[in-house]
Amino acid sequence: MQGVRNYAWQRFTMLTTAIKKHICDLFEVIDDEAGVQRVITPLEYPGSNDKIVVRVRPTASGWQIDENGESAFYAALNGGDVDSEIIDRWSEDAHANHAIVLDENEVLSVNVSNELHITPQIFQIAAAAQQLFTLSTSRRERVPSDFREQVAEIIHSVASSLNISVQDQFELPIGGGLIADHIIEKEAPLIVIAASSNVRLLEAEVIHMQYRLEGLPGFVLAVAESEKAVGKKQYHRANYYTGKTVEFNQQHLGQLVRGYLH
Repeated sequence: MQGVRNYAWQRFTMLTTAIKKHICDLFEVIDDEAGVQRVITPLEYPGSNDKIVVRVRPTASGWQIDENGESAFYAALNGGDVDSEIIDRWSEDAHANHAIVLDENEVLSVNVSNELHITPQIFQIAAAAQQLFTLSTSRRERVPSDFREQVAEIIHSVASSLNISVQDQFELPIGGGLIADHIIEKEAPLIVIAASSNVRLLEAEVIHMQYRLEGLPGFVLAVAESEKAVGKKQYHRANYYTGKTVEFNQQHLGQLVRGYLH
């Protein structure tokens, strides 16, 4: 009987050791510059093959553990919105329960002074990154909008009054097969992007940057359906990365387009 118990204990010990090793093997730790360690976790952002990566950065009083803002970035690429009441409530809970901060740059982080707390907080930040992504990309029903039709009507009306032709759904001469909702040809073409989501607004930024990098003439006008539709932070940031970004207003849009074409 004693031999049986000893055998069972040995098997249990071996299994425990194997499980610990396999769990450790799921994580990859990479040394970056300035003492930063990048931890590639087995957790993934839902619906993608992108693994959650957590950074451990030395500070004057210990270490900062963060995900480098990637959860908000990936959420934006998937049509998510981190500027919402549900995210505000979630971030308050995350701070109250786990001391995790979602800062103004949309980075999730926590600070620790004891190195024994680093590993548990890596798990906490990775889990928080998953939650932030999931909550901000959860689909909510939207009321059907005629925003794009209204933009098209204004663009065509102004161009017609000035006897200038407009091309719709125009594939731009840059990489990626990006499409302008409308383009009005002149010495520096007016490229109009009707953005009803932050994904489309990001495409407007990419178009602007590509035109600048390739030295092509053109002015990117991004028209956001509303600040809320594209995200407050994305909306205000876009003005730095497009020719101009405006919130949709029927009267003002017509005046703006007319002023550019004159």
